[in-house]
Amino acid sequence: MIVAMSLEDLITLEGCRVTKAGRLSRALELAGTETLHGALLDVNLRGEKVFPVADVLDRRDIPFIFLTGYGADYLDPPWRERPVLEKPYDPEALLELIITTFAA
Repeated sequence: MIVAMSLEDLITLEGCRVTKAGRLSRALELAGTETLHGALLDVNLRGEKVFPVADVLDRRDIPFIFLTGYGADYLDPPWRERPVLEKPYDPEALLELIITTFAA
């Protein structure tokens, strides 16, 4: 939770609006209904893999970045080519990846 709060602070300071989902069911709801310019997906969301959310975002052509402490090899094979940032991450590296991924 502390990591999520510091991440939200970092992104908000850059002028972005943050919408959070603490559970997979809420993330799926937001991914399917909200107007989003991009998403940061923690691969393990309270013990549940976030790949169903990635499916929804992909169908809607919403860019996203995986955040994981397990490494890129932990991603399901269809997602291994997507942007991924391993935890602990450098805030500057995260901002750079957000800019390049969401601006594309």
